[in-house]
Amino acid sequence: MNDVPARVWVTRTVLVGFIVLSLQMTIATEIRVLGVVIQIVLAFAVAAGAASGPGEGAKAGFVLGLMYDLASGLPLGSTTMSMTFGGYAAGWGRQYRLEPTWWMLAALAAIGATVGEVFVPIIRVLTGETGVFDARIAIVLPVVALSAGMLSPVLIPIARWALVIRPAEVRVADADT
Repeated sequence: MNDVPARVWVTRTVLVGFIVLSLQMTIATEIRVLGVVIQIVLAFAVAAGAASGPGEGAKAGFVLGLMYDLASGLPLGSTTMSMTFGGYAAGWGRQYRLEPTWWMLAALAAIGATVGEVFVPIIRVLTGETGVFDARIAIVLPVVALSAGMLSPVLIPIARWALVIRPAEVRVADADT
């Protein structure tokens, strides 16, 4: 992504973000698992991090979180920060493997979604909301993490396209000698 102009990956991320955001606001609100809404936008942000790395995951999380805040009417930056942290956390583990397997990427997405969802009540307290910490977080975190991990095999190829990530190439210098 370093050699790709920002306008390319931002445009692609925003276009995919509109689709993911519309799914979040329409279908995902109706489908609940144990009473928890599946966080598709967060799942895409952490899939971008797992597919590319911490910097790109944070950038994608920032763009998607900003779109979510603007569409939902939440205080500007509240969801943005949590998705940025989630994308960064998912990408952080990516830097230790050149090309991880699909289940490693799913695990990174689940970890990133957990980190992002943990920051939601913390940020809401910082913005002045009360009563955001309760025992329900024990149900919300596993559902959000598992759903992000399950959606990652579908979302990671889309994130690679949106962020213009090419498969890793390994070249051995002078392999003939």
